[in-house]
Parts: sequence; structure tokens; C-alpha cells
Amino acid sequence: PFYALNREFGRMITFVNQIPQVLIVVAEGAVLGGGFGLVCISDLALCLDSTQFGLPETSLGIPPAQIAPFVVTRIGLTQARRLSLFGARFKGTEAKELGIVHECLDSNEALETALETALSQVKNCAPQANRTTKELILSVGHQPLESLLDGAAKNFASAVQGAEGQEGTMAFIQKRKASWAE
Repeated sequence: PFYALNREFGRMITFVNQIPQVLIVVAEGAVLGGGFGLVCISDLALCLDSTQFGLPETSLGIPPAQIAPFVVTRIGLTQARRLSLFGARFKGTEAKELGIVHECLDSNEALETALETALSQVKNCAPQANRTTKELILSVGHQPLESLLDGAAKNFASAVQGAEGQEGTMAFIQKRKASWAE
């Protein structure tokens, strides 16, 4: 049962990592273990400077099994090794320095403002363009570069001729917001 439970978490985090929507995470309180892994798959992570982060698994006698690949992808091998092999705990400011979170704020009000700003910004982006961009970014390192660029060019050509591309271009020319941003 432990195998099944752990592996199911891995399937869930893999699925969420690949969702086409933009994933914004607001981290507060204690962000440990699996929660730490979820922050590592976000497109934008915000936290308070008082938020406590950590990978305590090894201090509990277990490995960070399903989250380790996502942690390595987010912050690199050497930092992932340091944090996981020493069961490190640290605050939001260090999480920002490490690239785990994108913004570390000093108050709930500032955190709310940052979240509202992020939501406003993402609403200005075309949903299908974001979906295609996220797929492209997540494919880097998993496909040969030439085939990746061939696919990117095909997606670009389709987008330019598609509804979002046409609407976005017209909105730019007409100096107005695109329909998805209104």
C-alpha cells in the first residue's frame, strides 16, 4: 500500500506539472515534502518571507521519492542534493534565492497584491498560446533540438493564422485589449 500511495502522488504531480493552464502557487506556513514538490512544478510561486520550506524526508528515514525529479528540475542537482540529503529547513527569502519561489513578500497584503497582479497579467495572455508555450518549454531537453524547433515553427505558423493570433494582432493594431483580456 505504501508503494501504491507514493506512486499515485507521483502520477498526480506529473499530471499537474503538465496541465495546459498556468499554475500559480501561494505558499504560506510550512511547505514541506509533497507541498515542496508542488511548489516546484508551479509556473509562478509566491510566498511570505516567514514561510518555512524543507525536505525533511531523509530525517524521517524515507527518501523524497516522487518529488525529487521535480526539485532537481526546479533548482538544479547541487542544491537539490544539499537540501534533501541534509533535511534542510529554511525561510521564504532563501527559497527565493534558490529559485524555488519567484517572489517573497513581507505581508499578507503584499502577497494578495502580487497574486492579483499575476492573475491580471495571465488574463492578458491568450489561453491557447500559453498552452502551446508551456508544452514547448516542458519539451526542452526531452526531444532533439531540431525536431523541437520544427514543431515550434509549425505551432507558430498555426497560431499566426489561428483565431487567437488574428485577434491578438488586430487588438495590437487597434490599440485595444484582446477579447480574452476583457
